[in-house]
Amino acid sequence: MNTHLRRAVVAMAALSMAAGLAACGKAKEAGGGPTKEKKGALTIGLLLPENQTARYERFDKPLIEKKLKELAGTDTTILYENAKQDASVQQQQVDTMITKKVDALILDAVDAKSIASSVKKAKDKGIPVVAYDRLAEGPVKAYTSVDNERVGRIQGESLLKALDGNAAKGQIVMMNGSVTDPNAKMYKTGAHSVLDGKVKIGKEYDTKEWKPENANENMKGAISSLGKENIVGVYSANDGMAGGIITALKSAGFDKLPPVTGQDAELSAVQRILTGEQFMSVYKPYKPEADAAAEMAVALARGTTLGSVATSTVNSGSQKKIPAIIVTPFALTKDDIKQYVGKEGFFTLNEICTAKYQADCDKAGLK
Repeated sequence: MNTHLRRAVVAMAALSMAAGLAACGKAKEAGGGPTKEKKGALTIGLLLPENQTARYERFDKPLIEKKLKELAGTDTTILYENAKQDASVQQQQVDTMITKKVDALILDAVDAKSIASSVKKAKDKGIPVVAYDRLAEGPVKAYTSVDNERVGRIQGESLLKALDGNAAKGQIVMMNGSVTDPNAKMYKTGAHSVLDGKVKIGKEYDTKEWKPENANENMKGAISSLGKENIVGVYSANDGMAGGIITALKSAGFDKLPPVTGQDAELSAVQRILTGEQFMSVYKPYKPEADAAAEMAVALARGTTLGSVATSTVNSGSQKKIPAIIVTPFALTKDDIKQYVGKEGFFTLNEICTAKYQADCDKAGLK
């Protein structure tokens, strides 16, 4: 069995065992004293931040819903909303969830800071909030995400590998994510820890709202400022922005596209990796993250302890020692795609290898 897959299997087995132990334990609120244990059907709220990144609707939502039903029963009610990258809309959605008296809320924040007052409202009404993928400010009860600094390090290491000795021959452009997303800061920190001192960073941007069109405009500005002959690589914090960046590079008439990084293993990015337009992405196993969110939400809704479920803690800007489950991400280059095809949380062969990409799939051994 592949080492990465074996680790994932072991981690998920431990997670499931921990959840079972938690369900059998004495009813307690995470980090506090005993609370009343809730039995019977649950109502769980799920708020995701946007639908520009394909992962949320394609993987996160169905995986979380499936696990919630497995854990809490088929009579579980799941109330779902997507904020479509609007922080004020998401605040209204939290208010709606409070009005509907959900037993727990899984929240992936559009703006981690501005959502803090909404998290406090939920807490004041006795609704525990699980911060999903992005660490929201305020009194959240639990958190799950990938190792975000590791994501940035993987991206930086992959870019250096792709440059293959050409780092000194030019400059790179860094396209970081939105400042409203705390993960973006961690990706940036991880990437800089690898790249600083080894490449010259000609231009660096914090891209508003992670939008591909904003990344495209930033990249056009970088090309105009630095000159296309001086750009040897591009650090892109995610795949959506990578698409906008690559469009700008093509429009500028590069004879050969410089290596571009990404994250999220989106379908379009996987296909660009196969054609050679994008060098790599970061594959974040969505199932362990989704399962962790569901397990913590159900445990909190039932009033059982998170002590044996969340094996580590994290600090936010407003709270310390938040129970957490952190998932390990992996680099995804052309050579890595084959091992993930068809796995839960990834794409099928038919989805990837459409007629347009069949020749590239054949070359990569995807059959």
